[in-house]
Amino acid sequence: MAKVLINGYGSIGKRVADAVSMQKDMEVIGVTKTRPNFEADMAVQKGYDLYSAVEGRESLFEEKGIDIQGNIFDIIEEADIVVDCAPGGIGKDNIENIYKKYNKKAIVQGGEKAPFVEDSFNSLWSYDRCYGKNIIRAVSCNTTGLCRTLYAINSTTDILKARIVLIRRGADPNDAKRGPINAIVPNPPTIPSHHGPDVGTVIPEFKDKIITSAIIVPTTLMHMHSLMVETTGTTKDDVIDAIEKTPRIFTVSAENGLDSTATIIEYARDIGRPRYDLWEIPVWEESVNVVDNEIFLMQAVHQESDVIPENIDCIRSMLKMEEDNIKSIEMTNKAMGILK
Repeated sequence: MAKVLINGYGSIGKRVADAVSMQKDMEVIGVTKTRPNFEADMAVQKGYDLYSAVEGRESLFEEKGIDIQGNIFDIIEEADIVVDCAPGGIGKDNIENIYKKYNKKAIVQGGEKAPFVEDSFNSLWSYDRCYGKNIIRAVSCNTTGLCRTLYAINSTTDILKARIVLIRRGADPNDAKRGPINAIVPNPPTIPSHHGPDVGTVIPEFKDKIITSAIIVPTTLMHMHSLMVETTGTTKDDVIDAIEKTPRIFTVSAENGLDSTATIIEYARDIGRPRYDLWEIPVWEESVNVVDNEIFLMQAVHQESDVIPENIDCIRSMLKMEEDNIKSIEMTNKAMGILK
């Protein structure tokens, strides 16, 4: 039974904690928060042992009546691995100041830079490379979504070049500090954006084949990607078949009412997903087309949740719990109820 410490119980951390708890071969030994808020209180209510992420802040939690077990240094020795879910940039400092100091394996999230870790993780592409490693980055929601779809396409034809437009949500649903939004913002205004090179950290052979651009729009629900992929040749039916055979991707139909990110989120609510999470990547079937060997398709990405199953598989890879990536994917999917 792998003992997992979650450092940072926020948007990603609380989801990782719940996903770990669903697995038969791992357990959450504790979660951390930097300050006492409703998430800290919820962690205790859900039965997680809570620790302060910063030494010396324990009294802040006690003053708020939140049951605290100590700080991260009181529990880290017991952990087999730490999943770092701190805000972007903090993970780098935690690697140097905590994980290496205590000789602990750690997974950081996509907000960290690739040069600070040993490799970038995706369950389909880099499971074997990350096997037994010590410091790994679970890539961002956008990179995760693109890696899955490119895997499906690559399974049925050779990819020559990809041009991808990312239409990104303006903020997460709980991120009120960004305020009301009334704009469409090139982010970044330069092309290419950083997303293509980030895919290249997972799939080095695609490093020079992918050019991305990105814009931010006034929504909080999901991202959307528009892919244009030049190949050596395939058909629409073959692409759809490849998508259906690839884990954690599925097709949806606008004709059936799933015609927007809003209705897709409503679908996730209706099937009873916690926090309406959609761990899979939905691809609009009507958008899939092949013209002169170039594939066109549109997909959505639930930015709060698609990386969660990857974190679980990454734990198994780094701790050498399962050699076969497909077996790990199947174990995670079954435990979490992931569709196929």
